[in-house]
Amino acid sequence: MSTGWEDRAAAWIAWARKPSHDAYWHYRDAFFELLLPPGGRALEVGCGEGRVCRDLRALGYDVVGLDAAPSLVAAAADADPEGEYVAGAAESLPFAAASFDLVLAYNSLMDVEDMPLSIAEAARMLRPGGHFCACVVHPLIEAGEWTSHDDDAAFVIERSYFAERAYEETFERDGLTFTFRSRSYPLEAYARALEDAGLVVEALREPLAPPAVRGHGRYSRLPMFLLWRARKP
Repeated sequence: MSTGWEDRAAAWIAWARKPSHDAYWHYRDAFFELLLPPGGRALEVGCGEGRVCRDLRALGYDVVGLDAAPSLVAAAADADPEGEYVAGAAESLPFAAASFDLVLAYNSLMDVEDMPLSIAEAARMLRPGGHFCACVVHPLIEAGEWTSHDDDAAFVIERSYFAERAYEETFERDGLTFTFRSRSYPLEAYARALEDAGLVVEALREPLAPPAVRGHGRYSRLPMFLLWRARKP
């Protein structure tokens, strides 16, 4: 079984818990707006060090966090002793079918070993009428690159948008460094995975970057993230 970001756990904890470093703090409200009001049981797949679970619990959700990296699960439990956090793989979720009313994947579908299988597992977890909500890096923004950091920089796509690919990028901010190693998929790959899992998309969002986001001028022209809410009939 993949151990996810176990090799980068300490670096991710430091990075994820400093609001000035990560876009999560600027986009989380747009994601939470997709969710139905608290009710029933929820599961976050790829919870990392637990920031989404902590925020959801503060909003009244009964949520279980799952991650493949044992060190991240331990960090999440340490920061939230009253929460429930378990180690496990997104492709083989360790719960009985139809155990949850809501399954979430916040920026984790790009990091799993098998994205379509992970979505199928999320659907298996849902009770009829339950919802699967996700945030992913937008497929369009992953297909190309800005020519500079200027607000009016051109965005150039030189490789095939349709090709699935692995990518790696290291960021350094205010003395902290983190390397993202993920996969990018075209929009159709996500849509087909949802379709094959029997999920029906109810809402789709491309949130505008708020002014506090680094590179706001560029990201006010193209979306950084893609969000959706899908329902199990």
